[in-house]
Amino acid sequence: MSTLPPGTTPAAAGGVGPLLRAWREQRRVSQLELALRADSSARHISFVETGRSRPSEQMVLRLAEHLDVPVRERNALLLAAGYAPRFPETPLDDPALDALREGIERLIGGYEPYPALVVDAMYDVVAANRGVMTLFDGVPESLLVPPLNAVRLTLHPQGLAPRIRNLREWRGHLLEQMERQIALRRSAPLRALYEEVAAFPVPEAGPGEGAGDAGGSERSAPVAYFALPMRIEHGGRILSFVSSISTFNTPMDVTVAELAVETLLPADPATAKYLHSWLS
Repeated sequence: MSTLPPGTTPAAAGGVGPLLRAWREQRRVSQLELALRADSSARHISFVETGRSRPSEQMVLRLAEHLDVPVRERNALLLAAGYAPRFPETPLDDPALDALREGIERLIGGYEPYPALVVDAMYDVVAANRGVMTLFDGVPESLLVPPLNAVRLTLHPQGLAPRIRNLREWRGHLLEQMERQIALRRSAPLRALYEEVAAFPVPEAGPGEGAGDAGGSERSAPVAYFALPMRIEHGGRILSFVSSISTFNTPMDVTVAELAVETLLPADPATAKYLHSWLS
């Protein structure tokens, strides 16, 4: 995964100054504004960016925090400034993360019957509850070979895409979310995944697309959704979900920093009722 902002390379970076300047410009923050945030001076920020001053380790971390630099890239800034990386990258199957894994399993299990899953920075699924796996019923085995990729499974023409009744809207939402992550992380593998899934064909709207509800043949009153729903066919019914994403607060490990818990909450009473009968 790339650790440099756009337009910089390890050879051309020339120390931490150009890297910090690139992150500052990417975040559209002036030297004065950054100095005020970091309790420094615009003169000192300028000297750091031009290489006239070497920032302390704490200054590097403080500037990175105020520039919202991802944890992985904070290690790169520290290395460029001549310091050791501060944040480890512990494999998720390491015994040191046993408590984290157990907590994740309990968390997503507690959401049942609502679907919930945990993904990493590449949207690979690292944990999922029964609700999610049930939605994958009928997906070809070739797409279910680990590591499962949530975005690929959702948008692939042989995945969930043919069953999503508002695919164009939901596809647009997912691609915009990926674009924000690419702008934040500057990850070449994530960019490659984006280009792959963005190239998937989008089927024309089929007969009755947009019609139906979680009540099957029983039509219910129109629902005023409070967020963009994903409307997906399951077992002859149309289920409506809204997505909620949460991350760990103040992570001290690269692996943990890049995990996200996504839950699919029922967007209408009929979907909630069906889900409770579905996994009971």
